[in-house]
Amino acid sequence: MQQSEAVQRSAVVFGVGPARGLGAAIARRFARENFRLTILGRSAEKLGASADELRVSGAVVTSIVGDVTDAALVHAVIGAADLPEAPLEAAIFNAGGNRPNGLLDMDAAFFENMWRVNALAGLFFAQAAIKAMLPRKRGVVLFTGASASLRGRGNFAGFASAKAALRAIAQSAAREFGPQGIHVGHVIVDGAIDGDRINTLLPALKEMRGPDGLLDPDAIAENYWHLYQQPRSAWTHELDLRPWAETW
Repeated sequence: MQQSEAVQRSAVVFGVGPARGLGAAIARRFARENFRLTILGRSAEKLGASADELRVSGAVVTSIVGDVTDAALVHAVIGAADLPEAPLEAAIFNAGGNRPNGLLDMDAAFFENMWRVNALAGLFFAQAAIKAMLPRKRGVVLFTGASASLRGRGNFAGFASAKAALRAIAQSAAREFGPQGIHVGHVIVDGAIDGDRINTLLPALKEMRGPDGLLDPDAIAENYWHLYQQPRSAWTHELDLRPWAETW
C-alpha cells in the first residue's frame, strides 16, 4: 500500500495476536487494499508487534488492548472506527478460546467463560458492526468458526457449544440483515493453523503433516478478502477451509 493514497474505507479486526496468526494475516490483507484498520487483541506485546509490522508496510492502524466480552468497549471501538471520511466497510470477529476440558471435570465458570468469549462477544460485535453499517445499507461482517462449530469432540464440550452458538448468531444475523444490504459470513477453519501457537506448542506437528499440511494464515485471509468482494447477487454465507490432506 502506498502511503500517499487516500484512506477511504475502514475495517476492524477483533482477535489479533502475533504477526504469524490469523487475525494479523486478515489485517494485512485488508491493509493491502488501503483500509484504515482498527485491531483489538488481549496481549499488548503481541498486538503491538503486529501493529508495528502493519505500520511499516504503510497501513494506518489503531491498536487496542481489550476484552471482547466488554459490551461497552466493543461498541465504543467499532463506533470510533466508523469515520465520515473512512466509513466502516468490513468487520471481522476472530476472537475465541480453544481449551480442552473433560465433561465431568468442567465447572460452570469454565463453560460460561467459553460462551462469553466465543458467543456473547460475537453477539456484541455483530450488534455494533451492523448498527454502524445499516444506515448505508452496505458492509461485510465475518466470523471465524472452527471444526467445533459443526461437531463436538470429546473433551471439547465447552468450546464446541460456544462455537455452535456463534455460528447460529451469524446465521440469524445474515437472514435478518442480508435483505438490508449487510453481508454476514461465517468461515469454518477446519484444521491446525501454521501460526505462532502451533509452532510454539506443537513444533513437531508441521513436520508430521508435511508440505501444506497446515492452514497458512495468509491463505486463509485471502478467503476473507474474497468474501468481502463478492457481489450481492451471489453472496456466500458459510465457507469451510482445510488443508488438502486434512481428513474430514
